[in-house]
Amino acid sequence: MNVALVLVIAAVISLIVTVLVARSRLQFFDATQIQAVDVEAFRNLADPRESQYLQSRLPASDFRRVQRIRLRALAAYVRAVGGNAVVLIGIGQLAFRSDNPEMMEAARKLVDDALLLRRNASIALLRIYIRLLWPDTGFAASPILEGYQRLSGSAMLLSRLQNPAATLRISA
Repeated sequence: MNVALVLVIAAVISLIVTVLVARSRLQFFDATQIQAVDVEAFRNLADPRESQYLQSRLPASDFRRVQRIRLRALAAYVRAVGGNAVVLIGIGQLAFRSDNPEMMEAARKLVDDALLLRRNASIALLRIYIRLLWPDTGFAASPILEGYQRLSGSAMLLSRLQNPAATLRISA
């Protein structure tokens, strides 16, 4: 129970820090700050079947070493996704100033999706860092992948509404 309490407190602190950082930087974001994310590579690293395959094929010590490398790469992808979410929160906040109701709705959806994804990314990072200590434990990153794909769609919709000639892409 104590471990669970510590994890909940750490997640809440992470969420508060994330929100404070996002709020302090809202006016400085544009689409050029989006980091490309290779979704297929991300999906491969997050796939539990890949980890099970490696675990069944490698000796325990080799599996732990390889799994830690994979977890560090997964953490880099999650940080990039979380950073992109923060940028898109800023872009969405700026789009709220529009007089176009369709654009305002697209901006609201983008901000909602980005906030949810940022929160999930913070929690996922905490879980990844814990898993680095115990690489044999399971981890499901599918909510991050699904959220990122949903966020990509919201960003493309808002981008098309703002400038039909240029489309924003947040995936490689």
